Order: sequence, then structure tokens, then C-alpha cells
Amino acid sequence: MSLRVTTGKVRLCFPHLFEPYAYDPEDEPKYSAQLLIPKADRETLEKLRKAEAEAAAEAKAWGGKAPKSWTSIISDGDQADLERFPEREGNWVMSVNANKKFAPQVVDRNVQAILDQTEVYSGVYARVSLTAFTYDYRGKKGVSFGLNNVQILGGGSNLGGGAPASADFDEVEGDDDGDDLI
Repeated sequence: MSLRVTTGKVRLCFPHLFEPYAYDPEDEPKYSAQLLIPKADRETLEKLRKAEAEAAAEAKAWGGKAPKSWTSIISDGDQADLERFPEREGNWVMSVNANKKFAPQVVDRNVQAILDQTEVYSGVYARVSLTAFTYDYRGKKGVSFGLNNVQILGGGSNLGGGAPASADFDEVEGDDDGDDLI
């Protein structure tokens, strides 16, 4: 088994894959995404759990000795506030990131670099490469996953509530000065 895992088809939420981002201005900006892993995808969950166990066994951040218990970053989406986050229902949820010095490669189905950043949005389907590692931060010990690379598969409705301009506007006939609109 390896600490490196490639997921099956997951859904991205809050993707910040082209520019590092920090939710808190005091934090260091990072590349990041939240992954929604369908509970029916037992293969991906099993690979993630095995990588977690292997990282815990290596216990690099813990001085080579694994603690009796540690925290996983994989959570049950059904336990979330589903009124606020309905997309989490029926999914495992995990947030992953990469240091701002190590931008993930973002590619399409043909492993070609994504140049049009609008192809990457909250709700798009993707496969994600991750690496498990241990951490010991402010007394909390756990296993997390670093974000390596992302393959955008496409599809998926936008979870951000956005819509293309064509859904909001009709073509306007007349002069460019806008007098027709008054």
C-alpha cells in the first residue's frame, strides 16, 4: 500500500486550485478544495482509510510512535448541517490543501492542462491525487491528506448558486448607448 491515493469520481466544493487562498487573513494562503466522496464509492474510502493507517503506523510527526487514538479528516456528510450544506448528504467529506509553493496540476480528461479556469467550479466532478501524512499541531494529533493533482471530469451543477449570464439576460437590440433600456 502507498500513502499516495487517487480517488474515484468525487465532487469539488470551494475549489481554490489556481490561486492560493486563506479563509482567515491571518492564515497562510493555500491551494485547497473540499471533496464530496459518494458513500457508494467504497473503493475510494477503503484506499483512503488504508493510507491513513499506513501514515499512522509510520507516525513521522509523532516521533515514530503512533498514539492510541488520532483524528481523521474524513467526516460523514450526513452529520453536517444539511439545511445549510445539502450537497453533503450521502457523501464522505474531506478538505485538502497544498502549500502555496506546490500548486497542484489541474488537467482535463485527456490529461491536458486546464487553461479556462471557469471549467473548475464548486460542484464539478473530478478525480484527485492525495498523499496521507501525520500531524501534531497544538496538541491535536491526526492524519490528513495533502493535495497533489486534480483531473477535472466535468459535469455537475454549480453548487455556488451561480448561473451563466445567458440565463439572466436576453439580447438587447438598438444602439450601444443604452437609451433603449430607459
